[in-house]
Amino acid sequence: MKKTDTTGFSRRALLGIFAATAVTAAPRFANAFAFNRGAGDVRRLRLYSGRTGERIDTIYWVDGDYIPEALAEIDHFFRDWRNNHVHRIDTRTLDIMAAAHNLLRVDEPYMLLSGYRSPETNAMLRRRSSGVARNSRHLIGQAADLRLRSRSVSQVAGAAVACSAGGVGRYSRSDFTHMDCGPVRSWGA
Repeated sequence: MKKTDTTGFSRRALLGIFAATAVTAAPRFANAFAFNRGAGDVRRLRLYSGRTGERIDTIYWVDGDYIPEALAEIDHFFRDWRNNHVHRIDTRTLDIMAAAHNLLRVDEPYMLLSGYRSPETNAMLRRRSSGVARNSRHLIGQAADLRLRSRSVSQVAGAAVACSAGGVGRYSRSDFTHMDCGPVRSWGA
């Protein structure tokens, strides 16, 4: 946000105002629809972790600018909880998540099952399951495995697919949806 505003509002005050009134998120990168453009230029994420018990409810983008402090908070939240390694999370994945959440019209936060995975964690998970990719996008901070109690895997995946902005995996037996900012594709049932 550039300092051209002469209203006397600080960035922090504006964020407070937006936090109280805004609930919309819209991806604006190649191959993504700009959902709810007329509703305001704010992107928000609400998540909780069943693994750590942590919760996050943050506006991470306002009027064309990502908010570094919010992104740092998200990076920490998405860390590999097994060894506390933190990695930068790709904002394109955050935008897909936020837009899909908005399309679902729910107030409940996503449950984050897996965000960033360290190479050690990914290797351990590969030994335990054939469904874990060797070169997973989780390793580079470009993927999230998510669940909503009030929506089915198909509903969550359908909203993510509607964004036309990345990979969407349906894992119905495990009750989660994978979202990433890689090539537009979908898999699973």
